Amino acid sequence: MRDVAIIGAGELGGALAYVLARKSAAGEIRLIDETPNVAAGKALDIMQAAPIEGFATRLSGSTDVWRAAGASVLVVADRFGSGEWQGDDGLMQLKRIVDVGAGSIVLCAGSSQRELVERGVRELHVARERLFGSAPEALAGAVRAIVALETNGSPRDVALAVLGVPPSQIVIPWEDATIAGLALTRVLHEPSRHRIDARVARLWPPGPYALASAAASAIEALLGRSRRQTTCFVAPDDSAGRRARAAALPVRLGPAGIVDVALPPLSVHEQVLLDNAILL
Repeated sequence: MRDVAIIGAGELGGALAYVLARKSAAGEIRLIDETPNVAAGKALDIMQAAPIEGFATRLSGSTDVWRAAGASVLVVADRFGSGEWQGDDGLMQLKRIVDVGAGSIVLCAGSSQRELVERGVRELHVARERLFGSAPEALAGAVRAIVALETNGSPRDVALAVLGVPPSQIVIPWEDATIAGLALTRVLHEPSRHRIDARVARLWPPGPYALASAAASAIEALLGRSRRQTTCFVAPDDSAGRRARAAALPVRLGPAGIVDVALPPLSVHEQVLLDNAILL
């Protein structure tokens, strides 16, 4: 079983460490934050819950980012008391993390880190398969929950994709969505779908526990414990000569990172909306 290092022991980082520990998704979790004693304290707190909740994941805390070296997955979370890394400060931290974890997968777990993913690929030249963000999966989960309420069903039975750039440029391919194996358009009528479309922007940004669950889902797939498709912020592929920006897209993940982008069939209208969201 492989190791995960979480950079940042704020609300998101601490919640993610706990979720991963409970799932026994990794052999060891290293929680790292520059504020003295915070990461170590949170790691100890989670470890003390292990005999009660029945998990055996090892946790440790440190202030030294070099403790992340050798981890299979490096997670960029949030600093204690200072929020998520973003902007130029975030890019500098991302460069340190990439230097420390040469060959590791880097997962940006925060809702404000879409541009960090894009700049990391474009400016730091990290392979887009190895650097991506998991926050859109939390948004997709919220949409599934709303659909389940509208249809008096279970979110587990809802399968749909959320594409684009939240909060304002989001595309839901309704024709491809299903619930309990049935085409969702047969169960959820057009007025209800329009109501959901109008509400989606207000679901962003997700809270720390939803973001932690989304990141944990991606990590499970990266470590080979799940085959679920995940919605992630994916950096653009500039090789075709088109300037674009990072966007939420459904992907399949594996030990090497993004295996492929599983873009669903789109109507002409949906394709235009997605192009308008992505292309610069």
